Amino acid sequence: MLKGDKMSYREPSSVTGSASRRAWLGSLAGTSAAISMGLTSPAARAQTPPLPSKAHIVIAGSGLAGIAIAHRLQTLLDGVRITIVDAKQVHNYQPGFTLVATGVWPVDKVIDSNATLQPAGVEWIKDMVAEFDPAANSIVTRSGQHIRYDYLVVATGTHQDWAQIEGMDTQAIGRNGLASVYPSSEAAVATWAAMDAFRKKGGQAVMTLPATPLKCAGAPLKMTFMLRDRLAQAGTLAQSKITFYSALQNVFGVKPVNDSVIQRWQDLGIGVQYTQKLKSLDIGARRATFVSPEGDATEVPYDFIHVVPPMRAVDAVKNSDLAWKDGPMAAGGWLEVDKDSLQHRRYPNVFGLGDTNGTPRGKTAATVKKSAPIVAQHIVDVIAGRKPGQKFDGYTSCPMIVREGSAWLIEFDYDGRLTPSLPMIEPLQDSYFAWLMKIRLLKPAYMSVLKGRV
Repeated sequence: MLKGDKMSYREPSSVTGSASRRAWLGSLAGTSAAISMGLTSPAARAQTPPLPSKAHIVIAGSGLAGIAIAHRLQTLLDGVRITIVDAKQVHNYQPGFTLVATGVWPVDKVIDSNATLQPAGVEWIKDMVAEFDPAANSIVTRSGQHIRYDYLVVATGTHQDWAQIEGMDTQAIGRNGLASVYPSSEAAVATWAAMDAFRKKGGQAVMTLPATPLKCAGAPLKMTFMLRDRLAQAGTLAQSKITFYSALQNVFGVKPVNDSVIQRWQDLGIGVQYTQKLKSLDIGARRATFVSPEGDATEVPYDFIHVVPPMRAVDAVKNSDLAWKDGPMAAGGWLEVDKDSLQHRRYPNVFGLGDTNGTPRGKTAATVKKSAPIVAQHIVDVIAGRKPGQKFDGYTSCPMIVREGSAWLIEFDYDGRLTPSLPMIEPLQDSYFAWLMKIRLLKPAYMSVLKGRV
């Protein structure tokens, strides 16, 4: 339901009868169980006695990846000392930002207290890592603390490189048609304010995509689909035009998904411009400048613009010896891990988890769900003197919202192959179940991952 509006979605007519409703709810419960259990390997769920260890494990970052692996390591290791280093006081459910930014959820559904999520018995240092010194098995915090470790998990997420867009001001989001779902929950609220104002009148909408790896690469597409849906609901679609400007030669890195999105956008009247990188903004004048690979500049007026920042690793990773030194991931300073084991390629007592990893894919919460048990077991293996024995396949998932009340559940691996896990949902077909999963089931599943339960 739109906040402050009377619009709402309804269940399909096929589930309105009491008998059908019972069957439908039973299927939904089965889907919830599948989400909770289906993506964790039997080996990871097997009950084994904890390994005695006095090792000190430092975890840099307290997002989903950092807290999830802390919980798991506590279960797998007896006597271990675990330290989490992160200054963040608020834990954001970032997969919900698109729902806030499109008027589906209130903002309080995406905000939790980090203090309530820390595992009992884990030391929490409320500071940020400023330097990694893997040769000395130590980190340095911004306040100057030197912390030694036996094993290190890097779960520092991404850095949003807004400086690459001249004239961009994240504090201006919500005004003059400026929107972006990425910076914060506050920005998501402001983005809905901008979208709500725009849909009432319509006009020229510009949606953007940078050329760098992204956390939740489906979010720019979801925002485009939902903007079009909001215009249709408001009756202003006829006087509106939506154009998606991609800095790449596609809009999504998995070909079947990319092709399906492009076909759907053609049917919906959404235009696409390729190899157009957002260079600068004049927020007051509502004008964006895009550049081609050849350096040709095009100035585009807009009434509404959704800006997606280029992304890279955080400075502490990018400027350290932990970062890739060559290859496609070097420019972003991403963590140099083996894509199968997620163990650092040069420092075997270091592992990466989550968005910071320099792997072909995998910057979603679903990636953490499947990879956290594997990384936790690999740390146990290394402590026990064994070679890490499991292989991560790059699993990534994206519930692609295509309109209010409908979504695609897209799951794929490193090779871009679709890997559907729920037989009741076809990956590239409109599904009310996939929509319900997004708005009702995925946050409970996320919290289960966060607490190490699945």
